[in-house]
Amino acid sequence: MTDAKGEILSRIRAALGSDAGSAASGGADGAAGSAGSTTAPTVVPREYRSAGEHAPGSDVVLELLIDRLVDYKAEVHRATPAELPPLLARLIGERSVERQVIGSSDYRSPDVLPTTTGATGATGATRRAVVVPNGLDGDWLAALGDADVRTDSREVPLSAAELDGVDAVITAARVAVAETGTIVLDGEPDQGRRAISLVPDVHVCVVRTDQVVQTVPEAVRLLGAEPGRPLTWISGPSATSDIELERVEGVHGPRTLHVVLVS
Repeated sequence: MTDAKGEILSRIRAALGSDAGSAASGGADGAAGSAGSTTAPTVVPREYRSAGEHAPGSDVVLELLIDRLVDYKAEVHRATPAELPPLLARLIGERSVERQVIGSSDYRSPDVLPTTTGATGATGATRRAVVVPNGLDGDWLAALGDADVRTDSREVPLSAAELDGVDAVITAARVAVAETGTIVLDGEPDQGRRAISLVPDVHVCVVRTDQVVQTVPEAVRLLGAEPGRPLTWISGPSATSDIELERVEGVHGPRTLHVVLVS
């Protein structure tokens, strides 16, 4: 064992409060330990804030979240439950128009032609195509009209090419963190597989105001109730910088993020 590895394992054993585990592992590593010896567990300081000063969903927390999201270049909308369906229809409709103007299935470059042929209506115009997880509230989609709504599930998943050919994806969320401007999806049926929130170029994410907490520890406690779920942490649209520090959006995920706060 290298000195560095030995030091790391020694610190882990000390933090766990026992050196006996080294003997149980067998071999030279086990022989090197003090079989059967125990030490008092190391007290890990946890002086960080475990909660914010403001209640989840309060006006102060919502204003902070909106400020962070706007700073990240996300588009934020407020709506009541009754206003949600027509708002979603408008956002999907705007995206469909963008695709037709640009002439690209993925809106990444005007030089890239669609690789798939979208469904067309009676007039020949391309129908709006949107993917939703199979557990999404159907009432949210009531105003989409003749849109081509494609349902994705773990049992019957859409391919990456199919996801790339839609106008947008609509999902719910598990929790949002105001201080960091972060929205977390945890794979529940109304949020779906990670792929559906990463491949389409536009993500419309619906967040209830009571799901917005102030701090990360508050969110982690909520997520800890189901520790085995796959988490997707979203802080604004996908963005990166090249070697010349030029900001490029949409490379590793959606170019556009719409966050709809429903109260």
